[in-house]
Amino acid sequence: MAAQIDLHMRPFGIEISNRQKCHPFNRDFLIRMTRAAYPACREALRETNAPLATLTGLEATILSDRRIGRVHREFFGDPSPTDVITFHHGEIVLGAGVVIENAARFGRTPDEEAALCLIHGLLHLAGWEDDTPAAAKKMAFRQEQIFKQTRRMV
Repeated sequence: MAAQIDLHMRPFGIEISNRQKCHPFNRDFLIRMTRAAYPACREALRETNAPLATLTGLEATILSDRRIGRVHREFFGDPSPTDVITFHHGEIVLGAGVVIENAARFGRTPDEEAALCLIHGLLHLAGWEDDTPAAAKKMAFRQEQIFKQTRRMV
């Protein structure tokens, strides 16, 4: 089912920065994908008080494995690099190396995998959780639906 755009939805600013040098990413593509996915993620709100209900923008930063490992350790006690970390104030950080590895594993381009991670982050901001196997399965299904829908538009 296609997402319907709420004409009363606030403008949503998106800023994406690449703070690592090993892997290039197409910033414009990522912004277009995130902007196109935003209405579907808003429709998928799990709670009326979810951060995405009131955020007016998103800031995403692509980091090296070393730097995202530090963020992961600081906030989650796990020093390993990861693909995506979402903060409720509207910040998403991506780990470039893990995104590249996952892209190869799942048959996507690195830019597509990064866009999927941004959708994952938007869903977290919409109140979705992936802390149990059942919740992770539901979230993965929904993010894949939104990704496919968005990819057709961009």
